[in-house]
Amino acid sequence: MTTGTGLRPATSSLREVTGLPPYLRLLAGTQFAFNTGFYAVLPYLATHLGDGLGMAGWLVGLVLGLRTFSQQGLFVVGGALTDRYGPRPVVLAGCVLRIAGFAWLAFAATTVTVVAAVLLIGFAAALFSPAVESETAREAVHREQADGTARARTLAVFSAAGQAGAFLGPLLGSLLLAAGGDWGFRAACAAGVAVFVAVFAGHAVLMPRRAAVHRERPRGGVRHLARNPRFLVLCLAYSTWLIAYNQLYLALPAEVARATGSQAALGWLFALSSLLVVTAQIPLTRHAAVRLAPRTALTTGLALVAAGFALVPATPAGPGGLLPGAVLV
Repeated sequence: MTTGTGLRPATSSLREVTGLPPYLRLLAGTQFAFNTGFYAVLPYLATHLGDGLGMAGWLVGLVLGLRTFSQQGLFVVGGALTDRYGPRPVVLAGCVLRIAGFAWLAFAATTVTVVAAVLLIGFAAALFSPAVESETAREAVHREQADGTARARTLAVFSAAGQAGAFLGPLLGSLLLAAGGDWGFRAACAAGVAVFVAVFAGHAVLMPRRAAVHRERPRGGVRHLARNPRFLVLCLAYSTWLIAYNQLYLALPAEVARATGSQAALGWLFALSSLLVVTAQIPLTRHAAVRLAPRTALTTGLALVAAGFALVPATPAGPGGLLPGAVLV
């Protein structure tokens, strides 16, 4: 009885994945591959820049911030291009830029070349992420209308697939970094290149050609949104989440080194974070969809993030100091 109960969430989650229509399975697989290639490299970028290239801490933070801006800050560009040309060419273009960015980053040795490479990597995601995510949202709505499956359940599978890639990526990167020095980081970048070459080839063959969506341009545009206080508050709240999230790439490596004297556990902490989401995302979403209002779910999630950060500075050095870091991720 106990065994059957314990296996029920995993079996149910697997049923959610296999029950997706083929196109949604392709999109979920895409998110898995994107994050596998991304997290094989990015969690270790701060260490590579600081220890490998000798950059000052403020410069490492600037480089990571520029990467974030070139990605999340330019999502509007990818979204506009997807509306104009359809998702397929935008996804393929993003894959090409990500391949070029990782290849460049592997051998970049100066501040200028590193900045250029990370901007290319970030802008690549600014292209393909809105395309894939908007397609997933569109297909989730169509599925809800067709068979009654709540769109939140479809989006939870998509998110869990991405987190499965975020679980595998750091482990892959840590294994490749075992080569040591510049060659270890280059091997991780090569893995990222290989993943995105495979994604490009798969989408060139499997992603359907869909005409661009032509809509009547709404009146007001950005000015109308800027006058919507509730929308602006939501944007502000989400921006604080991004500030917190990006500390994983800058502050967490430093915290792991403070607590243990090395960064050997970094990949495992990222893997722990992703494994938690993979195993809990779908059951929690199913529970929250019927019991929690969106506002309650958002505020609870942000409060948990704040609590994770509050625990970190209160812990002394030593192996036990990894526990708050684990709670944080």
